[in-house]
Amino acid sequence: MSYQLDDLLYLMQRLRDPEHGCPWDLKQDFASIAPHTLEEAYEVADAIAEQDYAQLAGEVGDLLFQVVYYAQLGSEAGHFGWNEVVDGITRKLVRRHPHVFPDGQLSTPPGTLKLAEAQIKERWEQIKAEERAERAGAPEQLSLLDDIPRSLPALSRAQKLQKRASANGFDWDNIGPVIDKVAEELEEVREAIGHREQQAIDEEVGDLLFATVNLARHLQVDAETALRGGNDKFERRLRYIERQLSEQGKTFAETPLQELDHLWDQAKHHGL
Repeated sequence: MSYQLDDLLYLMQRLRDPEHGCPWDLKQDFASIAPHTLEEAYEVADAIAEQDYAQLAGEVGDLLFQVVYYAQLGSEAGHFGWNEVVDGITRKLVRRHPHVFPDGQLSTPPGTLKLAEAQIKERWEQIKAEERAERAGAPEQLSLLDDIPRSLPALSRAQKLQKRASANGFDWDNIGPVIDKVAEELEEVREAIGHREQQAIDEEVGDLLFATVNLARHLQVDAETALRGGNDKFERRLRYIERQLSEQGKTFAETPLQELDHLWDQAKHHGL
């Protein structure tokens, strides 16, 4: 027997049954579940990064359960249910893909319309702008940035802010000024350090990080993914140093920095 989506929806209803449900699940609300959703999304990303496809199905299932949870909470509160969630995303994606569904119908036969990639991208941004205008309600409330969540990881949000600005003409057209901006922001960090003004240091470091994200974007690099890779590399090399020190009966605290640097170079030489 293989369970289907309807079984998962039924399971969720049982967990939230006021009389016979799970006490923990009955205590939850939108706000309490949100941190779990973020955690599950990161676990999906980790499984993909590790190419652990045996684990990925389970992680995707955990993430799907978060969506089912929100649908159940929405239904109980009279806001929306599973059908509204599915209907809404399907309608949105049909609307945003006129090159696939030119008549706005899911049943459109494949191959009805052919568009160049640039035309597809232009139409995608136009449709998203129309959606933002609809949500804003009034023109004076409309901003290019209205639908970029503040709760995104800072690197991801920086990249999305820059991408949205670029799509509307606010961007450099070559990499040179971008590199110059990174150098400029680094120099301003040095100046702030020289003045020993912590608030200024915080601000300038933020500007430097933002400029570095912009450099990544111009190089077609996803900043969040790149930093994850950098974190993983640092972890591998530090674990190598730990192993080497352990074999020698040493600790970090009692090992000179020059020796630690030498072990770091060894780790690099071993491809870690």
